[in-house]
Amino acid sequence: MAKPRPRVKLPKTASAGEVITIKTLINHVMESGQRKDKEGKPIPRQIINKFTCEFNGTPVFSCDIEPAISANPYFEFTAKVMESGKFKFSWVDDNGETYTHEQGIQIK
Repeated sequence: MAKPRPRVKLPKTASAGEVITIKTLINHVMESGQRKDKEGKPIPRQIINKFTCEFNGTPVFSCDIEPAISANPYFEFTAKVMESGKFKFSWVDDNGETYTHEQGIQIK
């Protein structure tokens, strides 16, 4: 499996107090552990199991992810921005690997 690559879409600028839409996607196979390989052996579970988003260190959104989610998990949510700053997105998988992405926004 290729290393998961996070992708995030959010505006570069916003007005103070504006509610913005944030879209995230990470490429990941999300193997549930329910399938078997060609020899009939179970394929080990390997999923992204937690997603978090912070803005300037303050939690904005988080969720625990279960095996039933599809490959390449996509999340869309909103956040109200009052000041310029940086969003930090984190995805954690079953092996304890953490994939992060940071992206800033400016208040105009």
